[in-house]
Amino acid sequence: MRVAFAADHAGAAMKDELIRRLGAAGIEHELIDLGGDGLDPTDDYPDFAQRLGLAIRDGRADRGILICGSGVGASVAANKMKGIRSAVCHDTYSAHQGVEHDDMNVLTLGARVIGPEPAYECSVAFLGATFSGEERHRRRLAKVDAIEAAG
Repeated sequence: MRVAFAADHAGAAMKDELIRRLGAAGIEHELIDLGGDGLDPTDDYPDFAQRLGLAIRDGRADRGILICGSGVGASVAANKMKGIRSAVCHDTYSAHQGVEHDDMNVLTLGARVIGPEPAYECSVAFLGATFSGEERHRRRLAKVDAIEAAG
C-alpha cells in the first residue's frame, strides 16, 4: 500500500516522527512525504489536505495520514474532496473501525491533542485495517456517496 503523509505547520514534527517510526518498524508500505516542514507558519491545513486528497484521487497513494494542530480543520478540508473519507481518530478502535465499516482512506490526527505513542498506535491500526465489504457497509457508503453527489 502507498501511504501519503502531509501536515501543516502544527503537525509537521509529528508527521516526521510517524514516518520515521513506521519506516523503522519495517512495515510493508511505501511511505510518501507530501510535505509540511513546520518552518512556515502560513503552511495552512487546507493546502496540505488538498495535496494529500489529490494524491489519493490521482492514484499516487492508496491512503493518507494528515496532521494539523487539532485534526479537525484538516479533516473538514479533506472531506470536501470527492472520494475522500477522513476522520479525526485519537484511539485505535476508531482508527481501524473507520476503515472496516466506513472505508475511511484518510486518518487525521491532532498533534496538539494526541501524544506520539497513541498517534503511532492509531496509525498502525489504520494501516492494518481493511474494508469489510459487508452488504450493510456497502449500502451505507452508497448513501454517503449519494449525499456527496447531491452536493
